[in-house]
Amino acid sequence: MNTNLPLFIGFRYIRSKRRNGFVSFVSLLSFIAMALGIMALIVVLSVMNGFDHEIKKRILNVVPHVSVGSDAGIVDWPKLGAIALEVENVEAYAPFVEGYGLLSSSGLSQGVLVQGIDPELESDVSPISQYMVVGEVAYLQPGEYGIVLGNLLARSLGVIKGDSVILSTPELNVTPAGIFPRYKRFRVLGVFQVGAQVDNGLAFIHYQDAQKLFRLANKVTGVKLRIVDPFSVEMTAKALEEKAGEGLVVKTWAMEMSSLFQAIKMEKKVVGVLLAAIVTVAAFNIIASLVLMVADKRRDIAVLRTLGAEANTVSGIFIVQGSVIGFFGVITGAVLGCLLAIFVGDIVSGLEQVMGFQVFDPNVYFISQLPSKLLWQDVVWICCLGLGLSVLATLYPARRAGQVLPAEALRYDH
Repeated sequence: MNTNLPLFIGFRYIRSKRRNGFVSFVSLLSFIAMALGIMALIVVLSVMNGFDHEIKKRILNVVPHVSVGSDAGIVDWPKLGAIALEVENVEAYAPFVEGYGLLSSSGLSQGVLVQGIDPELESDVSPISQYMVVGEVAYLQPGEYGIVLGNLLARSLGVIKGDSVILSTPELNVTPAGIFPRYKRFRVLGVFQVGAQVDNGLAFIHYQDAQKLFRLANKVTGVKLRIVDPFSVEMTAKALEEKAGEGLVVKTWAMEMSSLFQAIKMEKKVVGVLLAAIVTVAAFNIIASLVLMVADKRRDIAVLRTLGAEANTVSGIFIVQGSVIGFFGVITGAVLGCLLAIFVGDIVSGLEQVMGFQVFDPNVYFISQLPSKLLWQDVVWICCLGLGLSVLATLYPARRAGQVLPAEALRYDH
């Protein structure tokens, strides 16, 4: 009976109507604050997960899942591609030549990553042809020096299909007349838009033109590979490293864009810590409500102590009461947060139709709908945070309740 006494009295205090309405109001406020804090954390982190996933999908439209190459160049790239196909999860390969340059047009310049591709094989490893706004990747032919630009890159240079651009490379030509930068005039054959930062710094040319431009003779930088699940690329990369042999470097899309993803990950952590302050405020509300409850129930505490209840038993009553408030607040917030995170895109779209405005203008942003991806890991740690803070918030008021002396409490009771 002594073990169940704190639970019995704690639950009874929660259900009972209190004489002090302010105590009830503070307890209700604690419950609402905890629910809102948990809900806000789940929804915001789910939206950030959605943005992260959306960016990764868009980047994978142009960045190879895995690339195997060498700084010295590779001559027999079909053989390397055939070896890569022997690795599990590798579906296709295509050659590429990669280098940096400076694109110029009408006095405007922009640094760019130039990637030489084989238009026929490129479709096997990349869906870039599906994101062409103007022109086609297939228009790239060897010797014609055509180029396909990202939408933002073309806009910053002020060029459209049919215009000419000058591509300068970091290498220099040494002639009797002096030292001059190497450059070549290219004609814009198409513009792509995948909706990510690569639209502003990537250009495609035919790989044979790239070989001449970067003086690689008949070599290529390497082969790019498409794998079954690009989000689980680590195991495939390890198998390729063992298969490729010495002198070849295996790079994954996550390595290539590591700085971007690290920034997104850090931003998620910072936002999570800031929003956790809401849950902390809710925990302080639980402290306030329990302190007021202890003051309101001093007579009841004195009676229990007089009847033989120990200090730990009295403390347990208020631990149970505060924990239950936090528990129901966490559960309510988790349920509402999960539902809102799942349907937040539809809710925002509905509000846009009713209100007649767009939250994300397609002309300004890469996306037109609010993305959201609910992860159970986030829900678990958020709920554990809320429950942990709720229990910790009960310790100080419960300790004060256990220190109430029966004689002192009854002396001033009328």
